[in-house]
This record gives sequence, structure tokens and C-alpha cells, in this order.
Amino acid sequence: MLLGELIERIAHERVSRFEDREIAGITTDSKHVMKGDIFVCFSGGEHDGHAYAAEALAAGAAALAVERELPLPAPQIVVKDGRKAAGEIAAAFYGHPERKLKIIGVTGTNGKTTTCHMLASILTAAGKECGIIGTLGIRYANREISPDLTTPDPPYLYKIFADMAEAGVEYVVMEVSAHALYFGKVDGVRFEAGIFTNFTEDHLDFFKTMDAYAAAKEKLFEKGRCKFSVFNFDDEEGRKIAAATDGAYSYGLENPADVFAVDIRENFDGCSYVINLFDELYDIRLNMAGLHNVYNSMAAAECAKLLGISTPAIAAGLSGLKSVRGRLEHVAQVNGADIFVDFAHTPDGLEKSLTALKRHCAGRLYCVFGCGGNRDALKRPVMGEIAAANADFTVLTSDNPRYEDPFDIILQIEPGVRLHSDKYVIVVDRESAIEYAIDKLEPGDVLLIAGKGGETYQEIMGVRHIYSDVSAIKSVLEGKAAGEKFHEN
Repeated sequence: MLLGELIERIAHERVSRFEDREIAGITTDSKHVMKGDIFVCFSGGEHDGHAYAAEALAAGAAALAVERELPLPAPQIVVKDGRKAAGEIAAAFYGHPERKLKIIGVTGTNGKTTTCHMLASILTAAGKECGIIGTLGIRYANREISPDLTTPDPPYLYKIFADMAEAGVEYVVMEVSAHALYFGKVDGVRFEAGIFTNFTEDHLDFFKTMDAYAAAKEKLFEKGRCKFSVFNFDDEEGRKIAAATDGAYSYGLENPADVFAVDIRENFDGCSYVINLFDELYDIRLNMAGLHNVYNSMAAAECAKLLGISTPAIAAGLSGLKSVRGRLEHVAQVNGADIFVDFAHTPDGLEKSLTALKRHCAGRLYCVFGCGGNRDALKRPVMGEIAAANADFTVLTSDNPRYEDPFDIILQIEPGVRLHSDKYVIVVDRESAIEYAIDKLEPGDVLLIAGKGGETYQEIMGVRHIYSDVSAIKSVLEGKAAGEKFHEN
């Protein structure tokens, strides 16, 4: 696309040093500039992109989008807000692919990934071509792309949208993080539907207050953003947003709602219940344990019904989903004990997962977990307290320490543990911690390894080292005596 053609399609204040030339792509990262790209600069984050404009031009950028004119010999589109312009430019460059897709956005502290996968499974069962964007990566048309950000930055997001549309995708189910909403990554997207799962403490390192965190989530449901929205009515924030939202629908177990469940039965293998789906009753079977997954499935079912999917297809889609990687995933059995891996990295998430397993644990419940570095430190002792209150024994270990000392993080978790129990140990190396816990297992015991879920790396001092909890479990079990089984789902 020629620069002049692109300029005609976007909002801007003025253009300086104009010289028409071919634009090959868009980027906001000077390290990823390719020849012919337009480099979009914005301020307000940790770094001011304008400081890297010269570097981008040296790397081959053909033009700049800037919030202030720079003394550089290149065409410059002056815009009011560089972050917003990044999305507008990307959408225009790729021919507005978001308008060719039916996009469902899922937000909430916990449950986004599972709800997305449940809804995608339902749509697939109904014969729809569906794509997923989220924490576990991007998947569509038999293609899988490894995860980076939960919600990709606009230049890459619109590129993916364009490729999905070209591949014949009709529906896109995507996780929309609070950070993405705060930074306006999806401001140009009009959603077919929005889903709100829940709201609990997280990301206070960035948002500072729960009110600010809530305000970011609420942006998804601003007037005109979603054709209709689905809210968890057992969540106070969900009820609050719904009250101010046109086209709002509800689900829940504790409060009157459009969709609810009765006769819920749970075990390690999953859940079954009867769903009341707008007064239509139907048997539902899930292959995932935990009451929180009943909530996730109700959200997916309600949204699907509103999209016009039949109830039998909804039930088939939910029962056909074997598991979601790293989401209370039953990954192994050893010595008559069960081992689960879960992404739970918030107080609410950890409590829900431990509670779900505790209800069916015939022996002792063990928990291995840590907290991420350079993130909300206030939740560390809270999570320690939750682990000690619900598990019989806790192993404190490293998660993604990032630029912090993992032992220092553990020392901040420990006071919470000690409020309830002295039944704990510190094993800093995560794989060693897993081995320690597995060695203690006896028949009837359950082990929850929490925090990383399906992640395939451990981030230490800015480097992502290859690592996964499932691989660590497999390695430990393979080193033990013959006859111990490893079952990978």
C-alpha cells in the first residue's frame, strides 16, 4: 500500500516531509523494523518511542507516525495519540479485517482462557470455522502460533485478523486483558459479544487500586463496543457493569440469572449438571473438574445460545473438549495419588483450584506454588495464607522470578503460610520442589502444582528458559521405579 493511500484512510493532524512510497508493514518496536515499515511512536509507557525513531529509520523504516514532529529526514504522520493510531493504521493497512469477522471478547481476572476454549469448541461442534487468541497462543485453520501477549499489540493483532479472514475463519474468540483495554489495543474492534467472567485482586503493581483495575475491564462494555454482553451475576463487579450496559445477559448460581445450573455433580474427572438456558433444560457434561468450570461453561453456553447455536451443539461442544492445557489439568497418577497442574496465580484462582480438589481428596492435599517477580507483591502473603488454609502441606518455590531474587519472593509468601500452618517447606528450584512433593505422595493424596499452568518457559533475569511443569513431572516420574504410570492428557 502506498503511504498516501494509507494517510487518506486514517485520522491525523498533519503530514510533514511527505514523499509517497510503498509501505510494507507496521511496527511499534524498533528492534523488529523491516524494510518499508511505518514505525509508530508513542509516549507514556516505560519508554518513549520517539527516542527510537532514528534507529527505526536506520533499520529500513519508510515513514514515521509521531505525536510530535521530529528533526529526521523521513515522511512523518503527526497524530494526537500514537497508541490509538497504531490500531487505526494497522486496521487500514490490512483492509479492516476485523469487520469481516465475528469477534467475541472475554475479559475477567480468571477463567478467560477456559471460557474461550469452551466457546470455540461449541462453535466448532456447530460447524463454524473458529479461531482463538489468548494466553495459550493463537490457533486457527490448523495453524498454531506460540503465545506472547494475552492480547497481541495492534500491528500483529490486525495481521492475524487478516490472515484469519483469508483462511475462512468466521468467529474469533479472544481474551481481552485489562492491560490491553487500558492501552486501547482493541479500541477499533466492534465485538459481536463480550463476556465478563469475574473480578478479583490482580495486577495491582500496574493499576495500583482495584477501582483503576475495574475501570480498565469496564472499557470492553462501553456503549457501542459489543452487540450483546454476558455477565457473571455472582460477581459484584459483573452486576455493576451489567446494570449500566445495554444488551446485558446474566449467568450464575447464587443470584437470579438468565442462565443457571442445577444438580451439579463433581469428581476428579469432571462435572455434570443440568443447565437452564433461557428456560430450556439440558444435561451438560464437562471433562474438567471444579465449580469454577461450571461457571466458565455457563458463560460459554449462554454466549453461544445468543449467537444462535443450538443447545445440542452447545452440549456436544462442552463434552467434546477434553481439557484446556494447564487449567486444573489432571496430568499424572503415581502411587495411587493424582497430580494436577493449574495456572492459578491469583488469590482467587488458587483458592478455587484448591477447594475443587479438596472436596474429592481422600488423603492429603499438597500444593506447590510460588509468585511471579516484578508483579503485585501484595498478593504474595495472601496466596500463602490461602495455600496453608486449604492444603495439608505446602511447598514454596520459584515461579517466574523475572528480575527478582526467587528466595526473596518466597520470604514474602511465607508470613501468610505461617498464619495457618507450619506444614510447609521451601525448595527454591521448581523442578526439585515438584520432585520433593511427588516423593511424599501416598494413595488417595492429591498434588496441585500451581502458577504456571501451560507455560513452556521460566523467566529469569530477562531470559525465558525452556521449562514446563508437565515436563518436570514426567521427568521425575520417569526416573522412578518401573510400574509407576504417567498419563498425559
